[in-house]
Amino acid sequence: MDPFNSRFILKEKRWLWIDYDKGISIILVGYGHCYAILQQHGLALDNYPFFNYIGVFLYGFRMPLFFIVSGLLIGKSLTKKGLSAYIGDRTNNILYPLCIWGFIQITLQLITARFTHNDVEPLNYLNLIINPRRTGHFWYLNALFCIGVIYALLKTKLKLRPVWQVILGLVFYCISSYLHVYNIGAGFLTDIFEYYFFFALGDLISNMMLDEKNIRRFSSWKIFFPLLALFLTIQYIFTQINLKPTLDGINYVENKLPFFYLLEALVGCTISVNFSFLLQKYRALTFLRIVGFHSLFVYCMQIITMTIVRTICMSILHINYVPALILIVWPSGIILPIFFYNFCLKYNLWWLYTFKKPEKQVEYLRTANIFSFRKSKQPVV
Repeated sequence: MDPFNSRFILKEKRWLWIDYDKGISIILVGYGHCYAILQQHGLALDNYPFFNYIGVFLYGFRMPLFFIVSGLLIGKSLTKKGLSAYIGDRTNNILYPLCIWGFIQITLQLITARFTHNDVEPLNYLNLIINPRRTGHFWYLNALFCIGVIYALLKTKLKLRPVWQVILGLVFYCISSYLHVYNIGAGFLTDIFEYYFFFALGDLISNMMLDEKNIRRFSSWKIFFPLLALFLTIQYIFTQINLKPTLDGINYVENKLPFFYLLEALVGCTISVNFSFLLQKYRALTFLRIVGFHSLFVYCMQIITMTIVRTICMSILHINYVPALILIVWPSGIILPIFFYNFCLKYNLWWLYTFKKPEKQVEYLRTANIFSFRKSKQPVV
């Protein structure tokens, strides 16, 4: 039984370190979502400051990393498929699940509003497109789609080279910094301005990062340990600032000290990539590759899953011990979405994630002994 489709994924020809990197990132994102979901429910979170400290300490570089990784692949995608096919794939893989899972989450919030007293309103359906920050975590998919399309148009139609795209990204970042510092709302444009630079940086360094000749160079412990020292120092300073009582809380550095945030994000991304190359070198912790492969699908339904599990734990099982809740809710937001995604593919519910049927995966899952307790003759990876 292989409910996570690991055999298929581990046999696929992919850049392993990218899946490792995305796996690490989505697990860290999951921790932040878990802690946020446990807030405002009468739990004694203040009695466990360690959990908040860890969440703040590991914040800052997670989302920029996703944009860098996405930018790494745009050049090869455009060369192989062309502009129209690339935009079609972005629509299929990002915009479509944004609309489907955004609609599902907002609908569930509206249905349960009388019990949870949330401030969700029907306007949030429209906000998924025009002001996604008001819908929660779906801002990421909105920004990722828009940035990819804008970047591809500039790259193909205006022939704007990656170095100029990076410069444009820095200009955009300065605009987003101004918006943040002075609390000026610009809807979905704010995130486009903030993260365009990271996407462009990914494209700029793609030839170097995707060249197999450089694997040995990037998987060096001589790079890792100096980076680790720098990372720990910067993250400590970052955390101390963010933990000061302010209205912005964990986002204070990002909103009020944007260029320190830029430094923190770049250092964090660099060590994460280096560590991912090391994991690839030793073929260690392969479950991270499985998680990384499913990172987008995990992100889509992570909040829904964690909210349901938290409700069951607290309201039905009467579990209120904070460490226990974190150890249950956090992994549930990683494991259950992966399980559900593969279940949907096997039983023709793939349209919940994409409007183009993923033929290769569906065919494999249809013939594989998955979600069944029959004995399989296939070796377990």
